[in-house]
Amino acid sequence: MNSSVMNLPLQNLAMAYVFVLLLLLLSKARGIGREKLILLATTRMTVQLTVMGFVLMFVFRHPSWWLTLLMLAVMLSFAIYNAVKRIKLPISRELRRLMAVSMSVGYLVTITIFILVILRVKPWFHPQYCIPISGMIIGNAMTGIALGANKLCSGMREKRVMIENSLMLGATPEAATREIVNDAFDSAILPTMNNMLTMGIVSLPGMMTGQILSGTFPLTAIKYQIGIMLAILGCTALTVILFVTLGYKTFFTSSQALRDVEE
Repeated sequence: MNSSVMNLPLQNLAMAYVFVLLLLLLSKARGIGREKLILLATTRMTVQLTVMGFVLMFVFRHPSWWLTLLMLAVMLSFAIYNAVKRIKLPISRELRRLMAVSMSVGYLVTITIFILVILRVKPWFHPQYCIPISGMIIGNAMTGIALGANKLCSGMREKRVMIENSLMLGATPEAATREIVNDAFDSAILPTMNNMLTMGIVSLPGMMTGQILSGTFPLTAIKYQIGIMLAILGCTALTVILFVTLGYKTFFTSSQALRDVEE
């Protein structure tokens, strides 16, 4: 395959903002009122990606373990922060800490296996592999745990009476909340599963498309994409199962009574 990459001049890239203009016109014409959000999202996306581009150029030119770990720590911290911000209901400090621990453990286990065992990257901190792969894994885990946390918190509130009745009948907190925990896990993992169902037929994933555009042989790009999707699935599943199976306990006191929550 041709290994040359087609250059995208800045003036040509600027033309792509016509799609943003189209969205602004539609929002204005329909009275939706999302113009400020559209402009904010577009501006933040442009600035953040531009800054990240310069940062990655520096990191790639000066590869070192501490720079790679610093980048990964920043990415993970922002992901945890954004996951917590996506929770629609008030949550306890204990539950927020559990989200951070679950995401950290899920990511570290997944990226260690994928980088050291599956890809066998040498050196292990090679930024060309660690950073972009980590970005995809962390991003999907962030979405998954946010969905799971929202479902868990809403379920614990909406089914409070059912839980209390089960406890009065002698059920343990684990048994009383099993359905809620399972629903939370299912809601968190379902988007990834749906994405996998249509991948390759309805959509070509971003990583695979990027590799093909850069001249990588399609079958090689496909193998990488399959590996990445399996890693995303594993990280999301591990992160969410850790969170929901431990998270429900934060809604109970040490005497196994349901805590009071704001209605």
